[in-house]
Amino acid sequence: MNNLNVLLRNSPKFKTKIRSNKGIKIIVIHYTGMQSGVDALNRLTDFKSKVSCHYLINEKGQIISIIPDNYTAWHAGKSRWGKLSSLNKYSIGIELVNPGHNFGYKKFRKKQISSLILLIKKLIKKYNINKKNIVGHSDVAVDRKKDPGEKFPWEVLSKNGIGLWHNLNYKNLKKLRKKIIEQNDQKKFLILLASIGYLTKNLSSKNFTKLIKSFQRRFRPELVNGKIDKECFIIAKKLNKLYD
Repeated sequence: MNNLNVLLRNSPKFKTKIRSNKGIKIIVIHYTGMQSGVDALNRLTDFKSKVSCHYLINEKGQIISIIPDNYTAWHAGKSRWGKLSSLNKYSIGIELVNPGHNFGYKKFRKKQISSLILLIKKLIKKYNINKKNIVGHSDVAVDRKKDPGEKFPWEVLSKNGIGLWHNLNYKNLKKLRKKIIEQNDQKKFLILLASIGYLTKNLSSKNFTKLIKSFQRRFRPELVNGKIDKECFIIAKKLNKLYD
């Protein structure tokens, strides 16, 4: 990829049918969730493994190409965003080396995020990807995934023209944190989440809580408790205008 230092480490795990540039509509960001970057790279390129991705960004900020963009990688699994489901066929998957919640989740390194920003900007331009469709794995698989998690700097990406962020005043928002909302506003909140792209229908009570946590990890990472409060509601209302 022009002007990017991309290493090649091809994986044998992808569908051989070539997809068109127009068919690529979404970028899904993941963390590897393994104890080391070496383990993650080996797993992503192991024929016996059932997972793969298009790009891996290690802790030094090196971008490693695993599967060519125009082939479908196995990274999103059972997933949905807006009207699209089974997102592997529509998306590019980017993994960032990070141990994740099971192995001592930590902040992403600045070199990783800088490389990610450069890579995504290239992909957006090449495939004309809408800002609405830059998502985390937990956004599109709320019942199963937590990555890239609450430590991922979505606001930083937004300031670099990647994805969307609410840009509301933090001091004003914090005053609304943990403030109870009326039941009618809870229903409105779910409508707002659906308009953003989240799957909100036919969820069990357990997965309903996971849905709220997914939203919070993305847009209110300071408190991920699975409870709808006035802060979450105001953020969702603001986002709804941006995602409209």
